[in-house]
Amino acid sequence: MPTSIHHPLVQLARTTIERFVRDGKTLKPADAPAPIEGGPAGVFVTIHTRSTGELRGCIGTIEPTRDSLAEETIGNAIAAATRDPRFPPIGPRELTNLEIDVSVLYPPEPIDSIEQLDPKRYGVIVERGRRRGLLLPDIPGIDDAETQVAIARQKAWLGADEPVKLFRFRVEKYT
Repeated sequence: MPTSIHHPLVQLARTTIERFVRDGKTLKPADAPAPIEGGPAGVFVTIHTRSTGELRGCIGTIEPTRDSLAEETIGNAIAAATRDPRFPPIGPRELTNLEIDVSVLYPPEPIDSIEQLDPKRYGVIVERGRRRGLLLPDIPGIDDAETQVAIARQKAWLGADEPVKLFRFRVEKYT
C-alpha cells in the first residue's frame, strides 16, 4: 500500500508525537525527518481521529515563542497530543489512527469590524484585557463571521455584549 507524502512540518509533528507518546522523549530539530524551512512563527498543531474525523487535540501559539519553526512545531505537537484540556493524552494505540495538520500563522492584524472577516480565508482573535480567544480559518461548519467571532468569544470566556478588539490572520495549512 503506497504511503502518502506529507509536508515536512506534518512529518515533524507526527514523528514528534510518536516519539513522545511511545518513549517520553522530545525530538530535537536536528533529528527532523525532513528539512524545515522558514523563520520563527506562530504554529497550531491539530489532531483528528482518522476513522471518525473527530477533533483529538489542538494547541498552538499566536506568535513565535521559540527560536525556530521546527522548535515551535515540536513543542505544539507534544502539547496538542498530551495537554489539550478537552481530551485525555493520546496513547500508543491511537498513533496509527491520527490525521495531523500544521498551520503556520501570519502575524495578526487589527481590524475595525466583523465585516473585514471571511472565515474561509482568515482566522480571528478576540481580545479583552488579558483574555483572548482564537479560531483558525476554514473550519467545517463555520460559514459566517458572526459564528466565528461567537466561538472565539466563548473560548475567551467573553460575553456576546462585551466590547472586544478584533484581529484577523491568515495561515499556511499543511496536511
